Amino acid sequence: MPSSNKCVKFTYEVPNDDFSRAGAASSSLKNSLKQLQIDPQIIKRISIAIYEGEINMVIHANGGTIEALIWPDHIDLTLADVGPGIPDIDKAMQLGFSTASADIQALGFGAGMGLPNMKKNTDEMSIETELGVGTTIRMRVNF
Repeated sequence: MPSSNKCVKFTYEVPNDDFSRAGAASSSLKNSLKQLQIDPQIIKRISIAIYEGEINMVIHANGGTIEALIWPDHIDLTLADVGPGIPDIDKAMQLGFSTASADIQALGFGAGMGLPNMKKNTDEMSIETELGVGTTIRMRVNF
């Protein structure tokens, strides 16, 4: 666990359309959180949220970056991409809504669970998006 006013920072690059590497960032972060002796239930929530975001970046957003700042009492996660943006955030937050192609769904992805699962497993979540520019999702999980 980081000392009182310090944080530990991890940054991950998420590749575009590379399902063989999808989940690598969330797996790496999970291992780092274990080494920092974060509570296993908290690790589970963080892992679900970050995995869902990572998969969305691979499917929809031409990849991107994930930054994790681990503080003594919480973790801040920022997922940023330069994808097409989200046209309707309210619709995208509906369980089961998906814009994934049939090919992606045939691979077992794109069931419309990503954003709802991210919100469910975090204490705070915000989405900033601009069509044709990209999306930034910020999440916080308290310890």
